[in-house]
Amino acid sequence: MKHLLISILKALVDSPSKVKVTQIPGKKTIMYELRCDKKDIGKIIGKSGKTVGAIRTLFNALSSKKGKRVIVEVVD
Repeated sequence: MKHLLISILKALVDSPSKVKVTQIPGKKTIMYELRCDKKDIGKIIGKSGKTVGAIRTLFNALSSKKGKRVIVEVVD
């Protein structure tokens, strides 16, 4: 799932080489910390948070088969 998230983010931003995703596994949750160039944070978040909300919804749907919950956070 991490590779899918990275490919989605790289398609959204202007500086794909600066996209970094850190996966922090837990017992029932998986947390992804997204880091990118400061100019591209707005593109990942989207208008009123709709883009990052859609990414969160997609990954929660994917992880429900495994019985886990996904947390996606954008880090400055």
